[in-house]
Amino acid sequence: MSEQQRALGGVLCPVVTTFRGDETIDRDAFLANVHAHLADGVHGIVVAGSSGEAALLDEDERGDLVSWARAAVPADRWLVSGCGGESTRIVIKRARESARRGADAILVVSPHYYLTAMTRDALLAHFRRVADESPLPVLLYNIPKYAHLTLEPALVAELGQHPNIVGMKDSSGDLELLGKYVDLAQTDSFTVLTGSGTTFHPALQRGARGGILAVALFAGTIATRVYESAVGNGRGDGATARRAQDQLTPLSAQIVNGLGVAGIKAALDQVGRRGGPVRSPLLPLSAGDEARVVELLRRADPHLTA
Repeated sequence: MSEQQRALGGVLCPVVTTFRGDETIDRDAFLANVHAHLADGVHGIVVAGSSGEAALLDEDERGDLVSWARAAVPADRWLVSGCGGESTRIVIKRARESARRGADAILVVSPHYYLTAMTRDALLAHFRRVADESPLPVLLYNIPKYAHLTLEPALVAELGQHPNIVGMKDSSGDLELLGKYVDLAQTDSFTVLTGSGTTFHPALQRGARGGILAVALFAGTIATRVYESAVGNGRGDGATARRAQDQLTPLSAQIVNGLGVAGIKAALDQVGRRGGPVRSPLLPLSAGDEARVVELLRRADPHLTA
């Protein structure tokens, strides 16, 4: 990636992992999705994230996803690999493998199984050691819904001083918290991205430089319209950004947040992309929820499912 294109921001897609009926990964379907997301104009691809069912993947699968995506993602767009894990050692191992496979950066969620032991000092030591030993730049990942803890803004600001920690994804959906990250941590060398499609435009207004958005997987042109209208050419078109956000909000709130990975995959199937089954122990949507996904897509934009 050239220095000119290295600025971190815009819309990044945290791609799903496409499974066959026997739960093996369908490489062709995965690549078809990656190419389709890139054609929407997104600024990067994230593999092995929450919407990619990272917790359900083995180490070889994680590496293969990076390699396959690298072959499809051009050098001027970001390829980020989810590398979070419960031990510092496994995160570093995943970081090194992601570098070998061609990723540009890693996304690291907090360890959280031993929740009460994840004190400020423990998290500080963990992320610093990861950053010291990772051959790739590190993005912190704040997702209280799954990690059951919140990265405190002062801790993020301290970690942001490390030369190999280049930013964070905040999926809390809490604009006040995101604003604190921006105020305390964001610099020329540290970027705050939102993970909430529900509040994407307000997050951009508050200073986020983009988002890693699951809703962009099936509404990528709408998500990129929010971004380009909000920040394009340094001027922005607030009215267009707000209209696009109004389309995006119910899709993110009700499909991504409400129905989870199964909902995201059902939406992908409805817009002509490859969703397919989730991996056990996740369950597919009920017929009623599938119908709800169809109706939400139709209301947001009839052309999505055309």
